[in-house]
Amino acid sequence: MPAAMPSRASTPETQPLPVALVVSDVDGTLVTKEKKVTDDAKDAVRRLRECGIKFTITSSRPPRGLRRVISELQLAEPIAAFNGGMVVTPGDSRVIEQRLLREDAARECVRIIQEHSIGVWLYNQHDWFVRDRTGPHVQHEVGTSGFEPIVVESFDGHFDGMGKIVAVTDDFDAMQNCEDEVHARLGNLVSATLSQRYYLDITHPDANKGHGIATLSRVLGVPAEKIATIGDGQNDILMFQVSGLSIAMGNAAPDVQAAATYVTASNQEEGFARAMQQFILSRAEQAQ
Repeated sequence: MPAAMPSRASTPETQPLPVALVVSDVDGTLVTKEKKVTDDAKDAVRRLRECGIKFTITSSRPPRGLRRVISELQLAEPIAAFNGGMVVTPGDSRVIEQRLLREDAARECVRIIQEHSIGVWLYNQHDWFVRDRTGPHVQHEVGTSGFEPIVVESFDGHFDGMGKIVAVTDDFDAMQNCEDEVHARLGNLVSATLSQRYYLDITHPDANKGHGIATLSRVLGVPAEKIATIGDGQNDILMFQVSGLSIAMGNAAPDVQAAATYVTASNQEEGFARAMQQFILSRAEQAQ
């Protein structure tokens, strides 16, 4: 396997503790643009386990949308879906901990998004609701998540138990205006972050990847200092801040890379597998 990309090396005083758990983002990190888990990535996860290092995933996707990755990697540890807002067991999606949107906040979010003429999706633990099956990025999301949305004439009656609302548009200026208004009108009642330029994820205010890492740390009994995180998006910065070692993908924006301990190659260049080898496995296998 080729060497990983250059990194920002730690000094001896800041060298992370041995890693006991790796938590990986999925889209843009663990999978390629074609949403595939490569053989090298699968091999890296297998070798982590052989070294006694636990591995799991966190994602903005709902639990149901992660089944394919869970199966391919034979995950046994709890996963953090909805940007950490719902931590579930990988086999039966039993909820360990969840932070759901308040119904009044969810209704107001949808009202704001629709005022900006932007598409909107609603997710609970099991289902995905849309008003237009032919809307922007719906078909792409079907391919990514592996399941179909439920098409409804109105979202009324579907606001209870909402894990995530997504604003969807390719008009980035409109998205920024919408995000600003969500923050202005709802304040600390929600968390609103871009998972992609065309997706604004709106969740419970404590449903973020930083809180997700804290939950996994507690549930698995692994101190945050012994957790390594890897990701590519703005929503990954919070988990970088609370983990002992963090890795940004080569396809991440400059500010995301600046927030990480190390930088690896892109998800099209085996960045995940290369990062595991250079920053975690090389050290762990030497210690065995």
